[in-house]
Amino acid sequence: MLTKAPRGTRDILPEQINKWVYVENKFRDICSRFGFEEIRTPMFEHTELFKRGVGETTDVVEKQMYSFDDNGGRNITLKAEGTAPVARAYVENKLYANPQPVKLFYITPCFRYERPQAGRLRQFHQFGVEIFGTTNPLADAEVIGVAVNLFDELGLENLEVRINSVGCPNCRAAYRKKLKEYLRDKLEILCDTCKGRYDRNPMRILDCKSEICQASVKEAPRMMDYLCDSCVQDFDALKKYLTAMEIEFIVDPDIVRGLDYYTKTAFEIVSSEIGAQGTVCGGGRYDQLVEEIGGPPTTGVGFGLGIERLLLSLEKNETVMEEMHSTDVFIAFLGEESENIAVKLLKDLRYKGIKGQMDLAGRTLKSQFKSADRLNAFFTVVIGEDELKENSVMLKDMESSEQEKVEISKVIEKIESRLK
Repeated sequence: MLTKAPRGTRDILPEQINKWVYVENKFRDICSRFGFEEIRTPMFEHTELFKRGVGETTDVVEKQMYSFDDNGGRNITLKAEGTAPVARAYVENKLYANPQPVKLFYITPCFRYERPQAGRLRQFHQFGVEIFGTTNPLADAEVIGVAVNLFDELGLENLEVRINSVGCPNCRAAYRKKLKEYLRDKLEILCDTCKGRYDRNPMRILDCKSEICQASVKEAPRMMDYLCDSCVQDFDALKKYLTAMEIEFIVDPDIVRGLDYYTKTAFEIVSSEIGAQGTVCGGGRYDQLVEEIGGPPTTGVGFGLGIERLLLSLEKNETVMEEMHSTDVFIAFLGEESENIAVKLLKDLRYKGIKGQMDLAGRTLKSQFKSADRLNAFFTVVIGEDELKENSVMLKDMESSEQEKVEISKVIEKIESRLK
């Protein structure tokens, strides 16, 4: 057991990390272009944050959170999703006093106890963006634009942007009444979890994954038919902005999202290539969240995107990502005197920002050449007896196999110019 990772977790090995760094850098670059700044929140929060923010009737809170009492008797939960912690940080650090809107993004591990499946783990990783402090639906469109821009630049195909409005407290009351009327005769056949949701939050029943519950709500009334004038205007504005941004979308009245804090806009970006649960990005507006957790009335909108599911989509799409070279230069040497020169040269190369390596295990010169090949180095510098006599090195281009003798004092300059 000591040598096996816990179920639902996995190691990300050096040969896999290139893909992670590639998509992380792409996400950071796009967020920067959109004017978002990075934020990092703790790996655990007070459990009450998720209960009040995410909602006590959600699957996340009811079934999936990793919660425990710490040594001080405080009930703590490993980060289950990214938005509530960012909202807490917004309040605690008084970011509402800054010029609004505040635009933030994050890259973070999250933890949920659920059945592991393709792209879904118990420790997973999430990209997310949040905009606080504006009611303008243009912010909703911009959030969707970040995700679409990311997928476009990664070359992902066969994606659908699906949008819905889940209304606001003003128009949900009438809808909630109609939904409960519809569900009343079906209450006995609902799963036990949904029976408990009937009085507390019947909209959560629409999001249940139970086949029986899904069949029961197939003909249920939809929130879209009960929107107030304000919600209709905002949803029409969102569609107008997405059209102006040349983002194709589908209006899907069945989108509810799995967290209670959503109001008005709810959206998903769905892939047809990663199985039945093909959502690669989901988000929406949460205009009561900041106030619900103890902050001033502040509107917000954002999304969360699972990195594992994104990478799975890229794999299914056969997307080719740029290779990262771990080594620019490998220094091969023969003899103790050559080794001393190699150590000094390697230090100087690294201080110049050049990625360099040398043998650390006392291998033969032939084995060192094999190491240079294995590391996919651009150049190999060879320091042998003949080179020592002439105060020079042999510089070999590993791609063309061309080599030339270069004075030691000029080799770094030569490598820098060749790498450029």
